[in-house]
Amino acid sequence: MTTTDTRLSIWRDRLRAGGPVLVCVGLAVVLGFAIVRGGMVVAGLLIALPPMLAWVMLCVNKPMIGLKTYFHASFIIMGIGRFVPLEIPYGMIIDGVLLITLIGTLLTTTKKQWPRLQTPVFYCALAWFAFTLLQLINPETRSREAWFYAVRGVSFYWIQAILTGLVVLYRRADLNSFINIWLGWSLVAALWAFKQQYIGLSPDEQVWLTLYGGKTHMLFGHLRSFSIYVDAGQFGAAMAHVALFCLIRTIDAGTWRDRLWYGVLMAIYFWGFAVSGSRGPLFVIAAGFMVYLLLRKNVTIVLTGIMLGIAVYGALKFTTIGQGNYQVQRMRSALDPNDASLQVRLDNQKKLATYLASRPLGGGIGSGGDWGRRFSPGSFLAETALDSWYVKIWVETGIIGLLLHIGTLLVIIVTSFRTVWRLPPSRLRSELSGLLCGLVGIACASYGNQVFGQIPTSMILYTSMVFLALAPSLLHEPIGMPDAARPVAPPTAGTYPPY
Repeated sequence: MTTTDTRLSIWRDRLRAGGPVLVCVGLAVVLGFAIVRGGMVVAGLLIALPPMLAWVMLCVNKPMIGLKTYFHASFIIMGIGRFVPLEIPYGMIIDGVLLITLIGTLLTTTKKQWPRLQTPVFYCALAWFAFTLLQLINPETRSREAWFYAVRGVSFYWIQAILTGLVVLYRRADLNSFINIWLGWSLVAALWAFKQQYIGLSPDEQVWLTLYGGKTHMLFGHLRSFSIYVDAGQFGAAMAHVALFCLIRTIDAGTWRDRLWYGVLMAIYFWGFAVSGSRGPLFVIAAGFMVYLLLRKNVTIVLTGIMLGIAVYGALKFTTIGQGNYQVQRMRSALDPNDASLQVRLDNQKKLATYLASRPLGGGIGSGGDWGRRFSPGSFLAETALDSWYVKIWVETGIIGLLLHIGTLLVIIVTSFRTVWRLPPSRLRSELSGLLCGLVGIACASYGNQVFGQIPTSMILYTSMVFLALAPSLLHEPIGMPDAARPVAPPTAGTYPPY
């Protein structure tokens, strides 16, 4: 070996030994420069990057992790904006979670799993999504950017959640996990609302109330608790929704222990609805419970429930029982046809009817509400209040879109009702009855508020649709069967085994 070769060998050995150190030093210099230029935001992103990449890999390999992230994130993503402001809309995080979960679903599932999509729920969601895509060429659309932001809550989350849910959520354990997440976060939300009502707001919440929510959340000196939700109306609807589910489980529970557990939760959630000061969510319980009475297939129970409902209505409408309590006053005002708030909404709808008479496709998705005020300020639709979910759909997609949207909901509700009606008495039937009744209740209450498309209620509704569509396969699922051997499509015949 020559002297030159010896020297080259020595330098190669030195580089092998010191190479990693040089790379680390160079990387540290680059990161330090980036942090100096970008500040703590860049530092935080760099720190979060490794766990984020690990989470993405897990979601791609196991889409169930992505769906559970979607469940949890839906409860905290809106309220956290009061404490940690970001430059981007927090809803974009939900976009990322659902997109990564969808990619993982497409990459990891087999052809045998796709027949689960052959349900009315999927076809209805797909038809509605296709219609909202066509709204891009609506001649009345003023802003394509507004369409991009607004369509997410109108149809994009819906189709993604339905597609991934039908393929991934096929076990009873998945149903139980979803229900537990729903009940757990709802309990946290209720307790936080009690803290707001009886102890006080945090400094960040007080700032939000002063700058944005004071006009609608402080009425006659009384706070309307909003908890971790976007506002009190959404929080009240969410509490009425989960209270209805627990009421049904309380009635159907097979043991006194379960009955006591669900009864206590129902009382907590109902009072959470009460401290929200929202009136419309009262119809979530009323409409949903009427559907439950029909599902019981018992004339005596149906008549008893109707009489009880009439008694409650009469007490609120024709008596002054509990009038000294502010929450009772708010619920009683929901039954007043001369309520000033109701009259303002009716007047707005008359104005909108005149404007939309010559616009069967509406003004375009994103033309009304917050997105309208942001992207087309000063326009008629942007400056007119859209207090109802159905009014929002009507304004942005016209009478054609409104009829299509209501039609899709009716098909889903009717087919789900038929499915649950055919199930034998079991815990599964009771849980699915609660999900179906909640869906009906929210659909009815959405006439008064924009409840249906709001996070986390939308997540709960979409997932409820998934489990209602998969009810037959959930009922036939053999306990203890390995995942690879489980049925991949709802059975069409056979006897129902006991739960």
